[in-house]
Amino acid sequence: MAEHTRSSITIDATPAAVMAVIADFAAYPAWTGEVTEVEVLERDENGRAAQVRLVLDAGAIRDEHVLAYTWDDDREVGWTLVRSQMLRSLDGSYALAPLGGDRTEVTYQLAVDVKIPMLGMIKRKAEKVIIDRALAGLKKRVEDTGAEKRAEG
Repeated sequence: MAEHTRSSITIDATPAAVMAVIADFAAYPAWTGEVTEVEVLERDENGRAAQVRLVLDAGAIRDEHVLAYTWDDDREVGWTLVRSQMLRSLDGSYALAPLGGDRTEVTYQLAVDVKIPMLGMIKRKAEKVIIDRALAGLKKRVEDTGAEKRAEG
């Protein structure tokens, strides 16, 4: 198994609010940047996505892949690659830890193995960029959504 890259961020929201944004796959094109299309293929017994098809466009890199998701309530979500054109494997997770006062630490862990040869150092740097952009986008989306709900209420 490939070495994982990980990073964390603190988000001003409860774990449930953070996980609600993570689980809202239909909204991914609005905040993730690279995801242009999403289709939930299967749901688990709790109604959460179990298998999702994602179309990505990161400029020079375009890919479509299917990921299988496993959920641990509002504590963690993990995913593994089912199929892809460019990737050999992709394993990742978001782990959520409540910090109190409606604050959550989110740790994103990712390991990617591409079908084309790539130096380990370059691959880990790419994983770090992916993680940091995803965490920044997630934080903005969660906190903006929370501000909208407070303004409505």
